[in-house]
Amino acid sequence: MTSQSPKYIQLKEELLSWIASGRYRPGDKLPSENELAEQYSLSRQTVRQSIGELVQEGWLAREQGKGTFVSRQSPERRASSNNRTVGIITTSISDYIFPSIVRGVEAALKDKGYRLLLSSTDHRKDRERECLEMMLSHSVCALIVEPTKSAEGNPNFDNYMAIEDHGIPILMINESYPDLDCASVRMDDDAGGLMAAKYVLELGHRRIAGFFKTDDLQGVRRMKGYIRACREYQLSSEAGAIVRYSTEDKGERPQRMLKEMLMSAQPPTAIVCYNDQLAVSLLDTVRELGLRIPEDLSIIGYDDSFLATATEIKLTTIEHPKSRLGERAANLLIAQMEKGIVPSKQEVLYPPKLIVRQSTAEKS
Repeated sequence: MTSQSPKYIQLKEELLSWIASGRYRPGDKLPSENELAEQYSLSRQTVRQSIGELVQEGWLAREQGKGTFVSRQSPERRASSNNRTVGIITTSISDYIFPSIVRGVEAALKDKGYRLLLSSTDHRKDRERECLEMMLSHSVCALIVEPTKSAEGNPNFDNYMAIEDHGIPILMINESYPDLDCASVRMDDDAGGLMAAKYVLELGHRRIAGFFKTDDLQGVRRMKGYIRACREYQLSSEAGAIVRYSTEDKGERPQRMLKEMLMSAQPPTAIVCYNDQLAVSLLDTVRELGLRIPEDLSIIGYDDSFLATATEIKLTTIEHPKSRLGERAANLLIAQMEKGIVPSKQEVLYPPKLIVRQSTAEKS
């Protein structure tokens, strides 16, 4: 409690953070007004004002002679308060495919009279926790989440449970945490990775390299599809090299590893990339070595983003539905809120589609 806000507001925010983090769950009894006043060096009147506002907003309930308890923010209560704000948490907002996904969500929500509250984790688990707490404190009626570094577990499990405790439906996009029982809408990334690798194999390439960001499950799935294709073509481990990288080293490790590969005695003749963003960044490394695409090296991306056609070399890539995925996610949530249709553990998968352009060619 160090901000410049009035003290009762600071305490109110502190109490809300207890609820949003799952520290206090529905039915739990809060410390008494005297205990809170002593703990935070506040007057009892200040404490009473903070609690009074939370009672009025439905977060807390007073029981005569027993104390103050955390209330459940039920769907009925949210409906009666005419709250029509849906939250969306993505790993990024302003770049790559995310604006298209958000536009799809927003279009579907607006059509049904809902508003959108947008937040981004910037690929950080601690920011994801902050976003979840913010969404609950703003009393959103439903939540769409793109998990942050989904392959590295879910340290914010208690925050998700707190949201579930208050009857807020959650739907995940692009991936989902295995320990959460909620619906998801995503690409069939296993099949996408398989399709991308098989395409260059069918072009006659036998020395292919795969570059995958593996701190998220999308990348892990795409890599598994790539490995499956290599096995189907009985490639040796030397013929199919895999470069794994994380979000933090995406700007250095793939470029360095590709340069080493291309300067080796048996360089790859094709590379399969985690996404278009990476594929475009690797073009500079190829140019630096005086190689040509696709004559010397075929390259295939993923997502069919605007980057795929933004350079002089138009990328062969795998289509990502983007706006359609966002619309589908929003409509599933609306059906759950308005019709009680609960898509528990339902997984909506979009099949991959190959988009062939100039960056791939038959092995000469």
